Amino acid sequence: MFRFVTGCFMVATFCALSIATVRASEVNVYSYRQPYLIEPMLEKFTDETGIKVNVLFAGKGLVDKMVQEGDSSPADVLLTVDIGRLSDAVNQEVSQSFSSSVVNANIPSQYRDPDGHWVGLTARARVVYASIDRVAQDEITYEELAGPKWAGRLCTRSGQNAYNLALFASLIAHHGEAETIEWLKGVKANMARTPQGNDRGQVKGIFSGECDISIGNTYYMAKMRTNDKEPEQKDWAASAKIIMPNADGRGTHMNLSGAVLAKHAPNQDNGIKLIEFLTEDIAQEMYAETNHEYPLKEGVGISDMVASFGDLNADTLDLITIANNRVVASEMVDLVGYDE
Repeated sequence: MFRFVTGCFMVATFCALSIATVRASEVNVYSYRQPYLIEPMLEKFTDETGIKVNVLFAGKGLVDKMVQEGDSSPADVLLTVDIGRLSDAVNQEVSQSFSSSVVNANIPSQYRDPDGHWVGLTARARVVYASIDRVAQDEITYEELAGPKWAGRLCTRSGQNAYNLALFASLIAHHGEAETIEWLKGVKANMARTPQGNDRGQVKGIFSGECDISIGNTYYMAKMRTNDKEPEQKDWAASAKIIMPNADGRGTHMNLSGAVLAKHAPNQDNGIKLIEFLTEDIAQEMYAETNHEYPLKEGVGISDMVASFGDLNADTLDLITIANNRVVASEMVDLVGYDE
């Protein structure tokens, strides 16, 4: 689905997006992120700059699409979640390096590609969801999830999900491959059901009593607790609490949403302007208050909802290391039959 983001949203065709590539007052975005998560920021960008944003939303395949399009690709900016997808864009050579004093001032270096190919925009913590009624403890580690205490009480989404692969990749970095394989076996043995659904589905599983504990991102819980359109999700969320894993140790695993400047961007200057805007106070505050994500710009606060989840001690593990371990993590998931 293509959308023009200019204060109202219209469905467009690929031809319209292709024609738009030559217009100096426009910028073309390929987005893995869902429309409701980024449209407010893109609308604000248009209001502030007068630059029209044309967006192609898709859940998968955008990097492959850019590869196939080659130098005729209309994409100026790729918006995505997960360090793995950011790295994929670089590895498949659909990104280009750029330098911006605005970005460098706004986003700490640990959240920027050393070679300038991607920029982190927000962070999200991969936490433990736990039943308020059936889980008394308020401290936990990822390592503990493989222990016998949780036998038949754990549910997760697919082990091949990007968020889980990043977490597993971080465990490889901390503990090595052999120990991580054993951990995955233990987690699999503790499953109350076959891995399924999304992060919200795990909270539903806690609500229904299928499981007592799970893994998910902080912002999903926040979205559920404020979901007036689907009030049943408020009920699900009310049954669960968030525990920040490894809070007294190395810290809770973090991942990114981020942006890439497309290699063949026909509106390169506007693409850079958009990325810069998304790192500024106004967009960072919107990310925090609207999406309940952790802003990366120093001085921009988190939402009250996220603050209610507790203090965050973030794992400072190098994101590039996580990205480099993802292939091995995926192989391990299959090796132990995690999703079977």
